[in-house]
Amino acid sequence: MGVEDALGTAIPGEPGRRAARRGEGGAVGRARGRVVLGEVTLPGVRRSVGVARGFVRDLAADLPAVDDLVMVVSETVANAVTHTASGLAGGRVTVVLLEGDGVYRLEVADDGAAGGRPYVKPEFGAETGRGMRIVEALAARWGFRADGPRTVVWAEFPAPPAGERGRGRDAPVSGPG
Repeated sequence: MGVEDALGTAIPGEPGRRAARRGEGGAVGRARGRVVLGEVTLPGVRRSVGVARGFVRDLAADLPAVDDLVMVVSETVANAVTHTASGLAGGRVTVVLLEGDGVYRLEVADDGAAGGRPYVKPEFGAETGRGMRIVEALAARWGFRADGPRTVVWAEFPAPPAGERGRGRDAPVSGPG
Protein backbone atom coordinates (compact mmCIF):
# COMPACT_ATOMS: atom_id res chain seq x y z
CA MET A 1 0.00 0.00 0.00
CA GLY A 2 1.42 3.39 -0.97
CA VAL A 3 0.68 6.81 0.45
CA GLU A 4 -1.66 7.46 -2.47
CA ASP A 5 -3.62 4.35 -1.49
CA ALA A 6 -3.88 5.41 2.14
CA LEU A 7 -4.93 9.01 1.56
CA GLY A 8 -8.57 9.60 0.81
CA THR A 9 -9.51 5.96 1.29
CA ALA A 10 -11.76 4.33 3.83
CA ILE A 11 -10.17 3.10 7.02
CA PRO A 12 -10.69 -0.67 7.25
CA GLY A 13 -13.21 -1.61 9.91
CA GLU A 14 -14.42 1.98 10.30
CA PRO A 15 -17.22 2.69 7.80
CA GLY A 16 -17.60 6.36 7.04
CA ARG A 17 -14.06 7.26 8.20
CA ARG A 18 -11.23 7.96 5.83
CA ALA A 19 -7.63 9.06 6.02
CA ALA A 20 -7.29 12.85 6.14
CA ARG A 21 -5.51 14.68 3.35
CA ARG A 22 -2.92 17.43 3.62
CA GLY A 23 -4.29 20.49 5.38
CA GLU A 24 -7.57 18.98 6.58
CA GLY A 25 -6.74 19.01 10.30
CA GLY A 26 -8.15 16.30 12.48
CA ALA A 27 -8.44 14.48 15.75
CA VAL A 28 -5.00 14.76 17.36
CA GLY A 29 -4.73 17.70 19.80
CA ARG A 30 -3.56 21.08 18.55
CA ALA A 31 -1.47 23.77 20.19
CA ARG A 32 -2.31 27.43 19.70
CA GLY A 33 -0.26 28.96 16.90
CA ARG A 34 0.47 25.70 15.09
CA VAL A 35 -0.69 24.83 11.60
CA VAL A 36 -1.40 21.27 10.46
CA LEU A 37 0.75 20.51 7.43
CA GLY A 38 -0.79 17.07 7.02
CA GLU A 39 -2.49 14.19 8.79
CA VAL A 40 -3.17 10.57 7.94
CA THR A 41 -4.85 7.73 9.83
CA LEU A 42 -3.58 4.29 8.92
CA PRO A 43 -4.47 0.74 9.88
CA GLY A 44 -2.32 -0.67 12.69
CA VAL A 45 -0.36 -3.04 10.48
CA ARG A 46 3.38 -3.31 9.77
CA ARG A 47 3.15 -2.00 6.22
CA SER A 48 1.73 1.26 7.58
CA VAL A 49 5.25 2.07 8.84
CA GLY A 50 6.43 2.50 5.24
CA VAL A 51 3.31 4.43 4.30
CA ALA A 52 3.90 6.80 7.24
CA ARG A 53 7.53 7.28 6.15
CA GLY A 54 6.43 8.17 2.62
CA PHE A 55 3.71 10.49 3.89
CA VAL A 56 6.14 12.46 6.08
CA ARG A 57 8.85 12.42 3.39
CA ASP A 58 6.39 13.99 0.92
CA LEU A 59 5.20 16.62 3.41
CA ALA A 60 8.68 17.52 4.65
CA ALA A 61 10.63 17.20 1.40
CA ASP A 62 11.93 20.79 1.58
CA LEU A 63 12.63 20.85 5.32
CA PRO A 64 16.14 20.58 6.74
CA ALA A 65 14.91 17.98 9.26
CA VAL A 66 13.30 15.68 6.67
CA ASP A 67 15.60 12.70 7.35
CA ASP A 68 15.16 12.97 11.12
CA LEU A 69 11.38 13.35 10.78
CA VAL A 70 11.20 10.25 8.56
CA MET A 71 13.31 8.19 10.99
CA VAL A 72 11.26 9.29 14.00
CA VAL A 73 7.91 8.56 12.32
CA SER A 74 9.25 5.14 11.34
CA GLU A 75 10.23 4.33 14.93
CA THR A 76 7.07 5.70 16.57
CA VAL A 77 4.64 4.04 14.14
CA ALA A 78 6.53 0.73 14.44
CA ASN A 79 6.29 1.02 18.24
CA ALA A 80 2.56 1.79 18.03
CA VAL A 81 1.89 -1.25 15.86
CA THR A 82 4.13 -3.54 17.97
CA HIS A 83 3.44 -2.41 21.54
CA THR A 84 -0.10 -0.97 21.67
CA ALA A 85 -3.68 -1.86 20.85
CA SER A 86 -3.12 -0.24 17.45
CA GLY A 87 -1.56 -3.54 16.37
CA LEU A 88 -4.74 -5.49 17.20
CA ALA A 89 -7.55 -6.14 14.72
CA GLY A 90 -9.20 -2.85 13.80
CA GLY A 91 -6.39 -0.80 15.38
CA ARG A 92 -5.22 2.45 13.89
CA VAL A 93 -2.35 4.94 14.03
CA THR A 94 -2.68 8.65 13.28
CA VAL A 95 0.32 10.68 12.07
CA VAL A 96 0.22 14.49 12.14
CA LEU A 97 2.88 17.01 11.11
CA LEU A 98 2.44 20.54 12.47
CA GLU A 99 4.42 23.75 12.17
CA GLY A 100 4.50 26.72 14.51
CA ASP A 101 6.15 28.21 17.55
CA GLY A 102 9.52 27.86 15.79
CA VAL A 103 9.30 24.06 15.45
CA TYR A 104 8.00 21.25 13.34
CA ARG A 105 6.08 18.85 15.56
CA LEU A 106 5.44 15.25 14.62
CA GLU A 107 2.64 13.49 16.52
CA VAL A 108 1.82 9.79 16.38
CA ALA A 109 -1.37 8.69 18.15
CA ASP A 110 -1.92 5.03 18.97
CA ASP A 111 -4.84 3.12 20.48
CA GLY A 112 -3.21 2.88 23.91
CA ALA A 113 -1.26 0.24 25.80
CA ALA A 114 -3.41 -0.36 28.90
CA GLY A 115 -1.64 2.39 30.79
CA GLY A 116 1.83 1.62 29.42
CA ARG A 117 3.77 4.68 28.28
CA PRO A 118 6.75 5.12 25.97
CA TYR A 119 10.17 5.39 27.58
CA VAL A 120 13.85 5.13 26.67
CA LYS A 121 15.15 1.68 27.56
CA PRO A 122 18.63 1.29 29.04
CA GLU A 123 21.22 0.22 26.46
CA PHE A 124 22.23 -3.41 26.95
CA GLY A 125 23.37 -4.18 23.40
CA ALA A 126 20.05 -5.77 22.44
CA GLU A 127 19.01 -5.75 18.78
CA THR A 128 15.56 -4.42 19.67
CA GLY A 129 14.20 -1.75 21.99
CA ARG A 130 16.10 1.18 20.51
CA GLY A 131 13.16 3.09 19.04
CA MET A 132 12.71 5.73 21.73
CA ARG A 133 16.48 6.07 22.10
CA ILE A 134 16.58 7.05 18.41
CA VAL A 135 13.70 9.50 18.92
CA GLU A 136 15.50 11.04 21.90
CA ALA A 137 18.72 11.41 19.90
CA LEU A 138 17.14 13.02 16.83
CA ALA A 139 14.43 15.29 18.26
CA ALA A 140 15.09 18.59 20.02
CA ARG A 141 12.35 17.54 22.49
CA TRP A 142 9.94 14.64 22.72
CA GLY A 143 7.24 13.43 25.04
CA PHE A 144 3.78 11.94 25.17
CA ARG A 145 0.30 12.70 26.44
CA ALA A 146 -2.86 10.72 27.03
CA ASP A 147 -5.77 11.45 24.70
CA GLY A 148 -8.57 9.44 26.30
CA PRO A 149 -7.51 5.80 25.92
CA ARG A 150 -5.05 6.75 23.16
CA THR A 151 -1.45 7.86 23.61
CA VAL A 152 0.08 10.63 21.50
CA VAL A 153 3.87 10.55 21.18
CA TRP A 154 5.27 13.85 19.93
CA ALA A 155 8.70 14.99 18.78
CA GLU A 156 9.82 18.51 17.90
CA PHE A 157 12.45 19.68 15.43
CA PRO A 158 13.66 23.29 15.01
CA ALA A 159 12.10 25.17 12.09
CA PRO A 160 14.40 27.37 10.02
CA PRO A 161 13.78 31.12 10.12
CA ALA A 162 10.97 32.26 7.79
CA GLY A 163 13.42 33.64 5.20
CA GLU A 164 15.11 30.25 4.81
CA ARG A 165 12.03 28.05 4.35
CA GLY A 166 11.47 26.19 1.11
CA ARG A 167 15.10 26.34 -0.06
CA GLY A 168 15.86 22.71 0.63
CA ARG A 169 18.83 21.34 2.52
CA ASP A 170 21.49 21.94 -0.12
CA ALA A 171 20.33 25.30 -1.48
CA PRO A 172 22.73 28.21 -1.09
CA VAL A 173 22.02 30.79 1.59
CA SER A 174 22.61 33.61 -0.90
CA GLY A 175 23.00 33.97 -4.64
CA PRO A 176 26.12 34.84 -6.60
CA GLY A 177 27.79 38.19 -5.97
